[in-house]
Amino acid sequence: MDTLESKPAIHGDQAPPPAPRMEEGALSRTRPRFRWRWLLAGSTAVAAIGAIAFFHGPIRQALFGPPAAADMILLSGNIEAHESILSFTQVQAPIVDLPFDEGKVVTAGTVLARVDDRIYQRQVDIDQTNLNVAIAQVSVSESSLEAARHALASDTFDLAEKQKEYARAESLARSDAVSQQTRDLALTAQQQSAAALARDQAMVAVAQANVRLAQENVAAAQARIMLDRTTLSFAELKAPFTGVIAVRAAELGQLAAPGVAIFTLDDLDHIWLRAYINGPDIGRVRLGESVTVTTDSYPGKVYEGRISFISSQAEFTPKTVETHAERITQVYRVRIDIDNPSHELLPGMPADATVRMVAPGQ
Repeated sequence: MDTLESKPAIHGDQAPPPAPRMEEGALSRTRPRFRWRWLLAGSTAVAAIGAIAFFHGPIRQALFGPPAAADMILLSGNIEAHESILSFTQVQAPIVDLPFDEGKVVTAGTVLARVDDRIYQRQVDIDQTNLNVAIAQVSVSESSLEAARHALASDTFDLAEKQKEYARAESLARSDAVSQQTRDLALTAQQQSAAALARDQAMVAVAQANVRLAQENVAAAQARIMLDRTTLSFAELKAPFTGVIAVRAAELGQLAAPGVAIFTLDDLDHIWLRAYINGPDIGRVRLGESVTVTTDSYPGKVYEGRISFISSQAEFTPKTVETHAERITQVYRVRIDIDNPSHELLPGMPADATVRMVAPGQ
C-alpha cells in the first residue's frame, strides 16, 4: 500500500523554507513592460500640458492674435490713405530741383520739385514793360482829352460871338445900314463856328474813349502780369497737404509737362483701415460704430476710429489679408476711419481693430 509523503512541520523557532526564485530570463522580460507604461504615461502628461500652454498661452496669441471678448470681434488689415498724384501745371521745362525721395514725410506747402523758370521770368519782365507803357498811354490820353475840352470851350465862346455878329448884321441889313453881303458873311462865320464846336465836341468824345481804352489796356497788362506770375509760381511743385511720398516718378533733368506725374502723395490726415468681416458677423456691426485700433509698430497705444463704410456685396477673402477668425469663403469689406493727429500711422502698416458687436436687429 502506497503511503503519502508528509511535509515536515514548522516549529516556532524554525525558519520557513525559502520561496522559489524566478528564473533570470523571466525577470528580464517583465521589467521592459513596466518601463514602457511609465514612458507612455509621461508622454501623455507632457502632451496635455503642451496643449494647455498652446491654446491658452503666448504661442496661441502669437499665431492667432489676442482673444476677443464674447461680444467683440477682432478685424485685421492694413492702413491706407488718400492718394494724390502730383504734376506740374501750365509749365513745360526741365526739372532742376528734386530734393525728396520715396518714404519722406512732408508738410503742406513744402516745395517738392522745381523746373527751369527762366523763360517764364522773362515773360514777366516783358509784360511788366508793357504795363508801364500802358500806364504812360493813359497819361497821354488824359492830356489829349484835356486839350480837346479846352478847344471845345473856345469854340463855345466863338460861336456865341458869331451868333451876336450875325444878329447885328441881320438887323442892319433890314434897315439897309449894311449890305446883304455883310449879312451873308456874318451868317457864314456863325455856321463855321458851329461846325468847329461840333467837331471839337466829337474830339472830346474821342479823347474820352481813348482814355477809357488806355485804362483798359492797363487793366489787361496787369492781368497778364498776374497770369505770368501765377504761371511762374507753377514752376514750383508744392505739397497740397501733409503726407508721405509714396511714389517718386521723375528724375533730375527730366522734361516736366502738364499732366506728367512727378509724385504720389499719401494724405496722413485722412487714413483708414481696410479690413474684412465674416459673413455671419455682418449683421452685428453698424456704420458709425466706435472702434479701437492697435498696431504692432506702437505696442500698447490705442487709436480711436469709427466704421465709415460697409460693403453691400460679399467677396472672396483677399489672399493678402490675414484675419484672427477662421477664414471662410466670402467676406464683406469694411472701412474704419482712424484719428491720426500725430501722423504716426503710415500707409501699409498692419493694424488690428476691435469692434463691439450689437445684437441682431438693433
